[in-house]
Amino acid sequence: MLKIYNTLARDKQEFKPIEPGKVRMYVCGMTVYDYCHLGHARVMVIFDVVQRWLRNSGYDVTYVRNITDIDDKIIKRAQENGETMGQLTERFIKAMDEDSAALGVQRPDIEPRATQYVQGMLEMITTLQQRGYAYQAADGDVNYAVRKFEGYGKLSGKSLEDLRAGERVAVDAAKQDPLDFVLWKRAKPGEPFWESPWGAGRPGWHIECSVMSGSLLGKQFDIHGGGQDLQFPHHENEIAQSEGAHGCTFVNYWMHNGFVRVDNEKMSKSLGNFFTVREILGKYDAEVVRFFIIRAQYRSPLNYSDAHLDDARQGLSRLYTALKGFPAVAGPVDWANPFAVSFRDAMNDDFNTPEAVAVLFDLANELNRSKSAATANLLKSLAALVGLLQREPDAFLQGGPAEEGEWTPERIESEIAARVEAKKAKNFAEADRIRKTLLDAGIVLEDSAKGTTWRRG
Repeated sequence: MLKIYNTLARDKQEFKPIEPGKVRMYVCGMTVYDYCHLGHARVMVIFDVVQRWLRNSGYDVTYVRNITDIDDKIIKRAQENGETMGQLTERFIKAMDEDSAALGVQRPDIEPRATQYVQGMLEMITTLQQRGYAYQAADGDVNYAVRKFEGYGKLSGKSLEDLRAGERVAVDAAKQDPLDFVLWKRAKPGEPFWESPWGAGRPGWHIECSVMSGSLLGKQFDIHGGGQDLQFPHHENEIAQSEGAHGCTFVNYWMHNGFVRVDNEKMSKSLGNFFTVREILGKYDAEVVRFFIIRAQYRSPLNYSDAHLDDARQGLSRLYTALKGFPAVAGPVDWANPFAVSFRDAMNDDFNTPEAVAVLFDLANELNRSKSAATANLLKSLAALVGLLQREPDAFLQGGPAEEGEWTPERIESEIAARVEAKKAKNFAEADRIRKTLLDAGIVLEDSAKGTTWRRG
């Protein structure tokens, strides 16, 4: 029985899809004006794990993750660069796909772009206006009248009075209420625009997701996900728009992953602790980054630091080391096996990946003890369900970003050969020196009756 923590209910609830055997899931994706950062990586990896587990559980999943390709930041960046909006977004969509693939993230079933759904946005805004939820202000923008929607605040758990007192709301004389938000922005000179009943303009950010999700998954669907930072106002506004327009419940289960912090401080460009996925992958193997994300509970803050990434590398190395020497292949899982039962129980408890990873370590310990091929296969098969341990052990243990600088495999093998010759000549001091030099460079030698192997520590 799968249970999901539903932000709307503030509790774990048994998952019951609207249509038996089928799951419709929408996740807010990237606004493509820059390279993906670690917060984006967390969203991509977490909901990749979610969709993998739903499919493994036998559900027919339709997974939609949108791309926002029209936005104030996109327009500003394109103007700064002297390029078209399309040129900018295509470049960063390509970069996003490269980062996502490196992290082992499977492509969503559908990746809609906001610019493809403008007609649907015009239709929803018209419906909201007809139902009294929207109005055109004196400045030409069309706004959502927040006080007209009785359920506003139910996702964030705040009343309108709380929100007005606690949120920084820009003063705008054209709005009927400071909390009202824009559905359609009147075009400024030199900006991209579409024609509409309210004049030339472009959609607001919030309306994009309401229309894309509703168009592809229906007026009501099962799961809506995204980062905790989107809970208010973005997801709150999506509910107001969709339920105001359709008159029915929008989403049954809301999932939000926690913030990313850097050395216990919130990641932000202003603090100078902002890291792109590409910067991190220049220092760490992509699977180490994925493992680092997965071994944390998805609703908890994720604290990034080199020490935590180094620890993740050590942990993943332990798992791969246990698999060395076994022709293990991921295959069907024997769900009667006690390890598999524990793994399934963890994942069914709101996708509790820390507990699931703990089962993988228990299996690795058992494998080190038993040297059983069946245990090796089970370890690899369970890990496959969360996108881990699918490489040959040596490919991971001896690999690294840019092959760890000057210490290439060829140079390491040459040093090992020199150490073998030193030992033959009984020059043990030289052999020890070579071992220490390699160890100082993060290269661990392992001697056995079959010879010397190595891995990156």
